[in-house]
Amino acid sequence: MLERLSDWWRRPCGGRDVVAVALPLVISTMSFSVMTFIDRMFLTWYNTASVAAAMPASMLQFAILSFPLGVVSYVNTFVAQYEGAGKQKRIGPIVWQGIWISALAAPLLLATAPLAHTFFASAGHDPEVVAEETIYYGVLILGSAPLILAAALSSFFTGRGATRVVMVVDCSAAALNTVLAWMWIFGHCGFREGGIAGAGLATACCEWFRVICYAIIMLRPTYRSRYRLAAGWRWNWALMRRLFYFGGPGGLQWLIECGSFTLFLMVVGGLGKINQAATMLAFNVNSVAWVPMMGMGLAVSTIVAQQLGANKPDMAARATWTALLIAFAYMIAMSAFYIFTPDVFLMGHRANMDPAVFQQLRDVIVVLLRFVAVYVLFDALNVIFISAIRGAGDMRFVLCTSIGTSLVPLTLAWWGTHAMHWGLYWCWTLITLWVSVAGLIYLARFLQGHWRTMRVIEPEFCKKVS
Repeated sequence: MLERLSDWWRRPCGGRDVVAVALPLVISTMSFSVMTFIDRMFLTWYNTASVAAAMPASMLQFAILSFPLGVVSYVNTFVAQYEGAGKQKRIGPIVWQGIWISALAAPLLLATAPLAHTFFASAGHDPEVVAEETIYYGVLILGSAPLILAAALSSFFTGRGATRVVMVVDCSAAALNTVLAWMWIFGHCGFREGGIAGAGLATACCEWFRVICYAIIMLRPTYRSRYRLAAGWRWNWALMRRLFYFGGPGGLQWLIECGSFTLFLMVVGGLGKINQAATMLAFNVNSVAWVPMMGMGLAVSTIVAQQLGANKPDMAARATWTALLIAFAYMIAMSAFYIFTPDVFLMGHRANMDPAVFQQLRDVIVVLLRFVAVYVLFDALNVIFISAIRGAGDMRFVLCTSIGTSLVPLTLAWWGTHAMHWGLYWCWTLITLWVSVAGLIYLARFLQGHWRTMRVIEPEFCKKVS
């Protein structure tokens, strides 16, 4: 038994190799999860309307920028396949295409700010919550362009497997955000009390901090020459077309899923302020499990892309199954915590909050976390297998699946709450089915094996099998 475990750990693309790439990314995404958790906790202390407004506003922002962000994030797959194929000179130019996309997207994103109030008001939210949502979105959108730009710059490191750099930068940004949010929400250290606007400004500043850190590191002479980071700055039509061909479906997938989820939150918001706030806090607690899995997913996508660039699909498959085993172990543990010790995750929210209001929220959140405990297990399938086929370039299947699995539960949620007058638990039942069905579909697609012959880089740059 010990010998088999040792072999599983030490073999190529086994536990050790997956953890070496994934652990820094998991820590990086956990830092984002902790940052978001603390922001929501601060807003819970500040005002119930503020915490109810935070997630719809942030989800709307993410939905608006999801298409360019999805395209730019696909730079990681190109970098990984070029690295696997030994074509480092192609890495700088593809990173620059992502930078150009972020620059073009910036003015379009800023132009959406005046429309926020109309959108939130039309969803039927409490007027106090609408006011907070509008303020938060207007500030958050200032950090949208640097968020996309940081995705392009970080892909230079994640695609090559240099994930520790991303870990250090992102953890530093999360720590900075916590300090700034504390000062700017409550008005500490001589700053004016900003409430939810202070939370949004802290987040926007930290996105610019990430961009500056990545840019400084990439100025190293060895990077500039080896990867053509200086010489490859020009707009490249051939590379841009290739990036949109493969990354475009990924961007549309993000847009559809994030847009559907945002509309779903709008439906829940129409069920009352307590139900909306409880849902936001339940998702906030769930981020402790889900967000680190995004780091594992990025690691899977990177390793699969590198191995396919080197024409080693069997190694890519091995890494995927190894990551799934690790993900399941983590998700099972989190599921048990959600069922048996839910109050551990709510201790921070209880502090500085009206006990009567907290008890109302707590009674609902405990039930919602039982739904979370079920669907996180299927979410492991979702994250791991969608990341694997993403690393291969099978994005059209992902897009088609997202359309079906997103629009159906959204329609049923609206019908159930408006026509049948079913409540919050109907919506959460649909969320659970949504995640579970998607995870099983992506598992089936991976088992079919079409991804093994797919590549995103030019065929002439792929390594030949010896």
